[in-house]
Amino acid sequence: MSQTRTEKEPQGLASILKSGRGDTVSYRQLFETLGKSIPFTEGFVVTSLPRGGLQIVQPAKVPETLLKGYGKEFHAEDRATWYALQAQKPVRGAEAFGRGEESGRYVREFMQPAGLRYLAVAPLTAPVLEGYPGALHLYRAEEQGDFTDAELHELGEVARQLNAAAERARDARRPTDCPVELSWAHRPAARQFILDADLKAQLPGADLNVLDERLRQQIVQHAKHRLHHMNGNHVAADRLQLPDSRGDLWTFRVVTRKQYPGLGKGPFIFFCLQPESCDWSLLRSTDFQADAEISRLVPAMRFMQEEFHRSPTLGEISKTVHLSPFHFHRRFTELFGLTPKHFLLECQIYEAKKQLMARQKDLAKIAADCGFAHQSHFTSRFKQATGLTPTRWRRLAIELQRRAKEN
Repeated sequence: MSQTRTEKEPQGLASILKSGRGDTVSYRQLFETLGKSIPFTEGFVVTSLPRGGLQIVQPAKVPETLLKGYGKEFHAEDRATWYALQAQKPVRGAEAFGRGEESGRYVREFMQPAGLRYLAVAPLTAPVLEGYPGALHLYRAEEQGDFTDAELHELGEVARQLNAAAERARDARRPTDCPVELSWAHRPAARQFILDADLKAQLPGADLNVLDERLRQQIVQHAKHRLHHMNGNHVAADRLQLPDSRGDLWTFRVVTRKQYPGLGKGPFIFFCLQPESCDWSLLRSTDFQADAEISRLVPAMRFMQEEFHRSPTLGEISKTVHLSPFHFHRRFTELFGLTPKHFLLECQIYEAKKQLMARQKDLAKIAADCGFAHQSHFTSRFKQATGLTPTRWRRLAIELQRRAKEN
């Protein structure tokens, strides 16, 4: 029996997504092949990041007007991505935005000026960073008509295959000292927690129940305080460290938005759990092909991961990407959600944790290997970052490791 076009194309896409070097996804071929099965005018991938918002990341050639418009303001109007993530299924633009005059700014001011009329969106689990979901977008012009049920179903299958390809790429990049399951690392399945004015979680599987009780209570307290003390600011962001029931500090980027139409009316607060140093190490410039600026900053992150033991200066770091220290610091912080200084400290602390768990060196040697001036400096900075002394942290981490093996 001959196969229909719809039956053939996902197999062709699966072959493309499994091809290449293994640590990358061929988005150019993906969109070219997808267009033969589901005609579209424009298509791109967006992801959330640990800074409290959305970013277009693929493919390489997204029209500049769409890329800049989305990055500057329309990511906050992108109801379709959040709607698809909440529904956990592909959706049409009309389901998220409505029709006619009530469709909202995203349709009227982002899509229509570009000649785009119809939209289909499929949720993605983690297109770039584990725990940070996104979506696959396809757009059509008026004359192409809306997406059919069959096309929507096929788009969902493509998204499923893309999820698997992204996970394979991360696994291929993952060094042996950065295992997926690490009992002492802060890696719940969900790493972005979004609450509305009523403190209701906005994403399925990302409610506060995945965290321990002490963390949950503190997040709720901080959310209440921040939602009621915005002082007229439309967006407020800062770094927040909260201790869990063991006293170990978890680091969040907290972003409070007075208005975020993409999720609904009223204010919303994002608690973005900062990735571990080894999770950041899985990033490649090719993960951000659509945005040259953020792609340009990834090598600086790699440089810091390789050189943290000697504490490179901001000038040295910014020079690797040919930017002034001021501009580099500002954009790195805005795009990744943490300062270069904090990133360097994260690298130092993560390496120190690995060496503490190996139990092969004394504290003075670990301090020297990780770039600290002396042992007391190491102990001070380690406690500042984790809430615990190195010895206390190791004792608790070993206990966690033992329990994990028993389970």
